[in-house]
Amino acid sequence: MRFERSIAAYEEAKKVIPGGVNSPVRAFKSVGGTPPFIAKGEGAYMVDIDGNRYLDYIQSWGPLIFGHCDKDIEKAIIDAVKTGVSYGAPTEAETILANEIISIYEPVEMLRFVSSGTEAVMSAIRVARGYTGKNGIVKFKGCYHGHSDSLLVQAGSGAVTFGSPSSPGVPADVTKHTHLAEYNDLESAKRCFEASSDIACVIVEPVAGNMGFVPATDEFLKGLRELCNKHGALLIFDEVMSGFRASLTGSLAFTSARPDMATFGKVIGAGMPCAAFGGKKEIMQILSPIGAVYQAGTLSGNPVAMAAGLAQITKLKNDAGLYDRLGALSKKLTDSLKNIAASYDTPLQTGYAGTMFGFFFNDKPVSSFANALTSDTAFFGKFHGEMLGRGIYLAPSQFEAGFICSVMNEETVEMTLEAAKESFKALKG
Repeated sequence: MRFERSIAAYEEAKKVIPGGVNSPVRAFKSVGGTPPFIAKGEGAYMVDIDGNRYLDYIQSWGPLIFGHCDKDIEKAIIDAVKTGVSYGAPTEAETILANEIISIYEPVEMLRFVSSGTEAVMSAIRVARGYTGKNGIVKFKGCYHGHSDSLLVQAGSGAVTFGSPSSPGVPADVTKHTHLAEYNDLESAKRCFEASSDIACVIVEPVAGNMGFVPATDEFLKGLRELCNKHGALLIFDEVMSGFRASLTGSLAFTSARPDMATFGKVIGAGMPCAAFGGKKEIMQILSPIGAVYQAGTLSGNPVAMAAGLAQITKLKNDAGLYDRLGALSKKLTDSLKNIAASYDTPLQTGYAGTMFGFFFNDKPVSSFANALTSDTAFFGKFHGEMLGRGIYLAPSQFEAGFICSVMNEETVEMTLEAAKESFKALKG
């Protein structure tokens, strides 16, 4: 493959955009090389400005469950644009889409639309604090909930710690209410509650996709539910990535635990900027204009995003076998990758939940961020480069999930596995 135009485009971008990208992972820093600049999407594929074609396992980091340029979603967007891209006023489409989401995700009785997952999580935590009258947050190492100040924290020393900022520009006074615990470790969450009586909420990715693909256990999530009940805190499921992706009901298909609130994004906008946060009526009714907790957004619930989201959710509801079909592809891909790696004496941990999947170059199972950090990221970077050169576009980080879309099939998976065999042979043979 040739990348001359992407290399030139990247150099131009770096002159006017910090790092040449508008989201850090796109810069390929953890895998090396120049990020291909994309010209268009075609179903399961992307084509870059040099004309290289890639089988796309990112699918815009999850939203495109029907692939690029789905005709039904494309038509819905074009029809909406013809009548106006934004009004700053209510539309019926907002209510229709809200009802669709609520009818599928039963713990949510009311919701409000926003424009990004970061905004959804930030707003949900504000509501939780307003509802409980408490300040503290429990979050888990490796779970990413957007870049709002109180959630950009890293671990300090000891088993339980108040968070310290992990980014310049985040005041310590903001993160001092954020308690850090270990993912899939209920005892560490219990210690947070023992250390403070001022915890408003526990927020968790029930299917983590930002430390790599790491699902929470049912026992862990049920334990968090019991902890929150005991201490008067709200349980928030961050389903921005997993909602309507891991299954039609997100994480709810994999656990009997039920949250007080949930956040959504990605799939509910079908590639348009759209997210939402919601919960029980008694919780959500403390929001302005009927309650005292303020939240607003000029482009929230804009008609183009609503049209795209409604078209996508309708298609998901109407295809009863979709998640089973795509789950079977996820299973075949991950099981076969593990077998191929084993044939080259390379330890590989794999997993999937419906249309989400992931893998780690690690000789031990990965159930937490600490486990994930022991993976061989250098080898992942080399493997990523080999796969990219063979037309397979994987997430440019060991610590991101991958996604299957509806226009993938047995043939595309076999093509991926053949590329993997060639890549392992080049690296290990």
